[in-house]
Amino acid sequence: MNFPALDLNSIWFVLIGVLFTGYAMLDGFDLGVGALHLFTKEDAERRIMLNAIGPVWDGNEVWLVTAGGALFAAFPNVYATVFSGFYLAFMLLLASLIFRAVAIEFRSKQPMRWWRQTWDVSFAAGSVMSSLLIGVALGNLAWGIPIDDRGEFAGDFLGLLKPYPLLIGLTTVVLFMMHGAIYGVLKTEGQLHDKLRRWAMNCIIAFVICAVTTTMATLLYVPHIAARVREYPWLFSLVLANMLAIANIPREFHHGRDWRAFLSSCATIITLMILFGLNQFPNLVYSQPDPAHSLTAYNSASSPKTLGIMLVIAIIGIPIVLAYTVSIYWIFRGKVKLDRMSY
Repeated sequence: MNFPALDLNSIWFVLIGVLFTGYAMLDGFDLGVGALHLFTKEDAERRIMLNAIGPVWDGNEVWLVTAGGALFAAFPNVYATVFSGFYLAFMLLLASLIFRAVAIEFRSKQPMRWWRQTWDVSFAAGSVMSSLLIGVALGNLAWGIPIDDRGEFAGDFLGLLKPYPLLIGLTTVVLFMMHGAIYGVLKTEGQLHDKLRRWAMNCIIAFVICAVTTTMATLLYVPHIAARVREYPWLFSLVLANMLAIANIPREFHHGRDWRAFLSSCATIITLMILFGLNQFPNLVYSQPDPAHSLTAYNSASSPKTLGIMLVIAIIGIPIVLAYTVSIYWIFRGKVKLDRMSY
């Protein structure tokens, strides 16, 4: 196994990884807030939860759209295989994201209790289902899916629901709930703030348990996912960084340094994605049981000319997306206050 070389294919592998990491880090807390939504009982508290993410959730999802578009353009064979093989799963993900978005916009349009409760359930269910499906997809990419000699998916939907991908899905849900609870603590005050602090601590404990379980399962049953770290021992520094980031979350949270705890949660997601990408490379879709049929950054990529033109576009476009994201978070910084324009 060779270390990633610096060429157009590996650059695009990294860029797509950066886009998906940005989505997981930013929309992750949106999904986490949604998963916690039904734990609140009062209408005002639910409105505060919605308005904590209201100004930023749609901008966060831009990262997912951009990543999907980049995957289609840079690695069209991967896009075709994944979206055809995971068709039902992606339709469920799309429906979950749509219901979640519609719920945010429609929930407070009418005062009737049944109306708001319906959209509350839609918002929470869409958030949990989205988180679970994202995790299951990552788990299947790590575990491997059946691919034939033509590079096409040779399995079925039920075959994707193996114990390991479901474990990754559960871990993702808990991770996003922890991430969202800490973000909620940063954005709220009063009784809801105190509730979120308790929920956040419970989510931190649950995530640590899930992380340890997932790590053990990966080392025992998916040894190829850690092959590059074994080959290059210096990469263990990334494993150590991930462990320290996880350990620092409860430490900072216990001392009331909520912003640092949130940054540690972000660092946890970033280091997990880096480790996943490094150990997957050059595979974008690992083939199981025949690794020779895997779709890689080299056998499934667009032409070098296409990758080169796209790289120029990315160099121009990504800073614009970053600038937009930073400006929105700066404008809407601070605690949530309800007014007549709120959700």
